[in-house]
Amino acid sequence: MSTVAVTGFIEAHAVDVWRLLTDLPDRAARLSAAGPIEILTPGPFGPGTAWREERAQPGGGTLSEEFLVVEAVAPHRLVLCSSGAGVDYRITWSLRPVRRRRRGCTAITVSQEAAPTDPYGRVVALLLGGLAARAVEVALRRDLADLTVAAGVLGSVEAA
Repeated sequence: MSTVAVTGFIEAHAVDVWRLLTDLPDRAARLSAAGPIEILTPGPFGPGTAWREERAQPGGGTLSEEFLVVEAVAPHRLVLCSSGAGVDYRITWSLRPVRRRRRGCTAITVSQEAAPTDPYGRVVALLLGGLAARAVEVALRRDLADLTVAAGVLGSVEAA
């Protein structure tokens, strides 16, 4: 199993970051790598919520991925799972309120664990592990940066 994690700070309260993170209808507008989103389950966001989205790949092209919420503890922790070709993914978003520059801020860590599920996945992990980890890190940092921008827009709208 391999794990990639990135951490950053968002100048917004954890509840606001949580709202941005879990608002599926606006997800594609907020995350530059996310394309059209199809919500697969009715009802409020929480464990069992599933959706499909197109994700832009670092080398070009897109990939259709399905995500399932396995844990949602607002506004602190969100755990998603997604199955790929020979690999299961677990994406964890951890939000922790902190004070920076005398303002409310959120320390946010997003990690992705990849667990090969068949021989094909194990071979790919062995051959491309480092390259894949760098691509995942770039994608996680891009999503985090996009959330930071969205939180800044939210803050400027709320201040007006």
